[in-house]
Amino acid sequence: MSPVLAGILQLLALVVALGLSYRPLGDHMAKVYSSEKHLKPEKWIYKAIGANPSVEMRWPAYLRGALAFSAVSVLFLYLLQRVQGSLPGSLGFVSIDPDQAFNTAASFVANTNWQSYYGEQAMGHVVQTGGLAVQNFVSAAVGMAVAVALVRGFARSRTGELGNFWADLVRGVVRILLPMAVVGALVLVACGVIQNFSGIHEVGQFGGGTQQWNGGAVASQEVIKELGTNGGGYFNANSAHPFENPNGLSNLFEIYLILVIPFALTRTFGRMVGSLKQGYAILGTMAAIWLGFTALMMWTEFAGRGPAFEIVGGAMEGKETRFGIGASAIFSVATTLTSTGAVNSFHSSNTGFGGGINLLGMQLGEIAPGGVGSGLYGMLIMAIIAVFIAGLMVGRTPEYLGKKIGTREIKFAACYILVTPALVLGFTAASFVLDTPSNSMTNSGAHGFSEILYAYTSGANNNGSAFAGLNADTQWFNSTIGIAMLLGRFLPMVFVLALAGSLAEQRPVPETAGTLRTEKPLFTGLLVGTIMIITGLTYFPALALGPLAEGLAA
Repeated sequence: MSPVLAGILQLLALVVALGLSYRPLGDHMAKVYSSEKHLKPEKWIYKAIGANPSVEMRWPAYLRGALAFSAVSVLFLYLLQRVQGSLPGSLGFVSIDPDQAFNTAASFVANTNWQSYYGEQAMGHVVQTGGLAVQNFVSAAVGMAVAVALVRGFARSRTGELGNFWADLVRGVVRILLPMAVVGALVLVACGVIQNFSGIHEVGQFGGGTQQWNGGAVASQEVIKELGTNGGGYFNANSAHPFENPNGLSNLFEIYLILVIPFALTRTFGRMVGSLKQGYAILGTMAAIWLGFTALMMWTEFAGRGPAFEIVGGAMEGKETRFGIGASAIFSVATTLTSTGAVNSFHSSNTGFGGGINLLGMQLGEIAPGGVGSGLYGMLIMAIIAVFIAGLMVGRTPEYLGKKIGTREIKFAACYILVTPALVLGFTAASFVLDTPSNSMTNSGAHGFSEILYAYTSGANNNGSAFAGLNADTQWFNSTIGIAMLLGRFLPMVFVLALAGSLAEQRPVPETAGTLRTEKPLFTGLLVGTIMIITGLTYFPALALGPLAEGLAA
């Protein structure tokens, strides 16, 4: 079987698996977030934290809950790393330095999971399982809660109430993420992913010498890292490490885990707003971009020029032979079009255009299908921009899902889409103006520029993957990428929840003959075009200096 055909068959198998999961999972999540009943374990949690899950919140209270919980999480994870040297199960590792502890705490709480350290050489069992793995669950649940609050904003009228943050947070963990993670971890263990609490082993190497290997509760952390679109690897090689991702079956299953909740949330959205067709329109937009990017990535990686590429059938540098080009291309697109950041290949070794595709996927806002929760609310923001543009074309006040998109709503949407580019381009420019940051580049020229652009794109978009040729373990990058991750995660949430509150207060607008049919393929095409044009206008100059220049010079 040719490598190209193998890649296509894997993509088809993935589409079938996602299609079979779409309806039951989407309906289940809609029931979870619409239920008025509380499970007994959930009641214990509410009692422990002193929350009343039955009290409805307006958007400022909902936002305060999300920010307060996240702030406490950052502090807890920071302190846990700073005292690691005194904890049992630390494997002899010392406490983490302040700047790196801040960067890691910000990273995992912001659902970014950017890592400027070697996992197997820095973090013990307690920090990995009690700190990082826990944040993989709750940071994902926060994103889902904010998305559900925005959906309620569209579904409700003449009220500013968006639900209860604590109830949405706990239900997301207890009823959705935890059950799926248990089943997924068992599948990964069956595929060969390790799950233990062993210490450091010294293993003899062929030809002499020894090498040290860590054990760890890898399967349980690996499953939520992918399922919650987190991405932080237990080992430095991430999902290219055989302990995390041993074979082709585990690789395909991990890609499935990355995509299944973000895609299924579009059906949850359709259920909650009372129109499955609206959910299908959003799904169609996400799927079109994802399939298009996957096809482009496979083409550019298989079509690498030069004698070495021709001998192996494509750009195999930086890729695992047990996966090949097709599976690596599918994985890299899935991880950069979501907020996952897990990698099974070396993105810095992609062709020039391949690296550009990964960059552009993040710069779209990671909305196809995006992170758990963040992908859905990011796409709905772009839908609001699209109906606003359509309204300008026909001279009519824009409407979406029965709500008027007025001055207030479009300001919130505009602020949302401006936050991330400001962080990415601002910090990238500052890094080249100052001498010290630019000294961290392994490569010069266009590829070196791409290294730093990729780092801040990944951080501000809460992705976490890296070109990895950049030495990011410096005070400058640990601090500035940490700031970019926090602002890139929580500032957009402010505008999303403010928009949700504004929409929930409105009276529904009846459909007329002039109402834009947002459930039709025409709107899906308009939405795809809006996304690509806005992203292109924002980032094209930077992309032209980096991956485009590198690709054209090849």
